[in-house]
Amino acid sequence: MADHSVEITEGCRLPVLRKNQENEDEWPLAEILSVRDTPGKKLYYVHYIDFNKRLDEWVTPDRLDMKKLQFPKKEAKTPMKNGLPGSRPSSPEREVKKSLDLHVQSASAPSRGKTLPTPKRKAESVSLATQVTAATPVPSLPSSAEASQASVYPAMRDTSFSIKSRDEHEPLTSLTTNGTTSIQRHLIPPQPGRKRKSCGGTDEMVKMFQNNSPRCSTIYLLPGEDSQDSSDGIPSAPRMTGSLVSDRSHDDIVTRMKNIDCIELGRHRLKPWYFSPYPQELTSLPILYLCEFCLKYLKSLKCLQRHLTKCNLRHPPGNEIYRKGTISFFEIDGRKNKAYSQNLCLLAKCFLDHKTLYYDTDPFLFYVMTEYDSKGFHIVGYFSKEKESTEDYNVACILTLPPYQRRGYGKLLIEFSYELSKVEGKTGTPEKPLSDLGLLSYRSYWSQTILEILMDLKSENGERPQITINEISEITSVKKEDVISTLQYLNLINYYKGQYILTLSEDIVDGHERAMQKRHLRIDPKCLHFTPKDWSKRGKW
Repeated sequence: MADHSVEITEGCRLPVLRKNQENEDEWPLAEILSVRDTPGKKLYYVHYIDFNKRLDEWVTPDRLDMKKLQFPKKEAKTPMKNGLPGSRPSSPEREVKKSLDLHVQSASAPSRGKTLPTPKRKAESVSLATQVTAATPVPSLPSSAEASQASVYPAMRDTSFSIKSRDEHEPLTSLTTNGTTSIQRHLIPPQPGRKRKSCGGTDEMVKMFQNNSPRCSTIYLLPGEDSQDSSDGIPSAPRMTGSLVSDRSHDDIVTRMKNIDCIELGRHRLKPWYFSPYPQELTSLPILYLCEFCLKYLKSLKCLQRHLTKCNLRHPPGNEIYRKGTISFFEIDGRKNKAYSQNLCLLAKCFLDHKTLYYDTDPFLFYVMTEYDSKGFHIVGYFSKEKESTEDYNVACILTLPPYQRRGYGKLLIEFSYELSKVEGKTGTPEKPLSDLGLLSYRSYWSQTILEILMDLKSENGERPQITINEISEITSVKKEDVISTLQYLNLINYYKGQYILTLSEDIVDGHERAMQKRHLRIDPKCLHFTPKDWSKRGKW
């Protein structure tokens, strides 16, 4: 459908033919990022608007719909990000998006003086590559106004969890502009200095009792006193800065395009999703070969075979701190094993879009999950974390390699990160922003973990069981803000007869039990041999 009389340039937009998940033809709008002349025809590198960048690809002219071609807007000067001049023409809607981005940046002030990167498109940031198909849309974190409307399970609420106040006369609700009840201010504990005397001298509790239906339950919920949150109780937006969060001001035409066609890693061939800064002379090769044990990159199969005769590794370097069955975890110090850590980052960057590649791996620990067979320990996935985190981050980057996705390994990595936090005696949270796949995986893990605790509560002496938000956080090592956002996302919180109640319906219980039956891989704390170190006392490690 390409009209060869019209020249297509970078920045043009037009519908492009692609196959969807049902293998049906569709024509989503796409932007031309690059044009390449090959013998006989041209190739166009396209980004599908509002689709994730991992779907970007080179297409032939016959897949272009020239009837709806949109040319880039002509300008005397083409301002790029940060007001710097550039050579690329701007495409339609770019000026509108730029003004919106400026408005968003001015509305939310970043903490600690760092620039708050604004994503260009809804689906452009990616972190955890697990368990979801490529074009799956992901809802954003619910606001306080949306929390009472968001529902994962479309179920009737026939039971309830209730949130009680210490002061019966204090108004509990605050209304948002659309009239729905805002509940965040009463779920997040007040700042020290604004405490009230409790009635009866007991902590504010989550009280659970069984209704007529044995599969439904109700909990009274209020957090404890020891929170350091702001006095108004409204949590700040998730921080967009962190140790490895990408700075979008350097996002140019080069890094927007995949530069590696194929990677051979052991018995698997991987098709990268994103740009990774491998040496430029290797990017023109049809296949990039990696040693699956030391992750060294080589230009040909013969070089790989020669390397394997000299490479003595059959497992990642570092200490094996967990083994159960064929699954093992290795702890790798980014300072002691710098070459391996850098090679791991290069590989991971092929599947992580929103993280910066740091060549200085000294401040990080890497936890690599492997599967064992007669040939050695084969890498399945990994996560990294800062040795010292001021933000209570227990994960910086997390990745399950594509051949092992949708098999439960993503949740196993998340569960292991929280097991380490339990040993350290801390609560933790992953670095923000989470990607589409990462957000789905973490929400699923948080939901299953919290529901597991709530459903296991049993009454004593005929009284309702009691648990606080702080106790849920301490048992799971999940940060309180994540516990609260999960309860809101599951739409468990309602307002009934002057009290906040959390509701577990039969549908939620059934959905949870079905999900747990499919979750065969679990971390056994008895198999973990890990001693946390106090990195603050170790100078430069």
